[in-house]
Amino acid sequence: MVVKWLEWAQKLQAIAQTGLAYSQNPFDIDRFQQVQHLAAEMMATESNLELAAVLNLFQQETGYATPKVDVRGAVFQDDKILLVKERFDGLWTLPGGYVDVGEPPSQAVEREVYEESGYQTRAVKLLALYDRNHPRHQHPPFEYHIYKLFFLCELMSGAPANSIETEDATFFAESEIPALSRSRVMPSQITRLFEHSRHPNWQTDFD
Repeated sequence: MVVKWLEWAQKLQAIAQTGLAYSQNPFDIDRFQQVQHLAAEMMATESNLELAAVLNLFQQETGYATPKVDVRGAVFQDDKILLVKERFDGLWTLPGGYVDVGEPPSQAVEREVYEESGYQTRAVKLLALYDRNHPRHQHPPFEYHIYKLFFLCELMSGAPANSIETEDATFFAESEIPALSRSRVMPSQITRLFEHSRHPNWQTDFD
C-alpha cells in the first residue's frame, strides 16, 4: 500500500522535475530545486536512506515526469507458472524488469524472460496493466511511480538458466507458490494470472 508520505514525495518530485525541464527563469529554477530537495528530504527521513543518495536519484530523472514501465511475463506449462528467484532478496517473482527506451513492451518482456530464466517465449496477450501505486495492489513503498504490464508469454524453447539477477527458474502450481518478492509481484496478482490462464477470452485488467 502506498503511504501518504511516499505519495506526497513522488508528486513533489514530479512537479520539480517537470518544472526544471521547462523553466528558464532563474527564480523559478531555484524554487523547483527547493521543491526537489524537500521531496528528497521527505523520502530520506521516512525511509532511512541517505539524503544525498535520494537527491542524486531525483536529479538523474530529467524531462517531463511520467511513471516508469515494468513488464512481467506469465509463462505457463502444465498448469504451472514460471517464477525466478532473485539474488537480491532470495525471493521469487515473475521474470521481468524495466522497458528500455526504444523497445516495444512485447519485445522487452520476451528479452527479460530469456535473460532471467533461460526460456525463449513469445508475448501473445497483455493480461493486465496495473498501477503499482494503486492501494488495492498493496505493494510495499518504492521511490518511483510504476506501471506494471503483465504479458501472457507462450513457451517456445530453452532450459532453466541462472543470470546476474536470478539464481533459479522453476514452474510452480498455484498451490505451491513460494515466498514472493512483493516489491515486484503480489500473491493476488499471481492468482489473477492463473485465472486468466483458465479464461483465455477475458479482457485485459487495468488499474
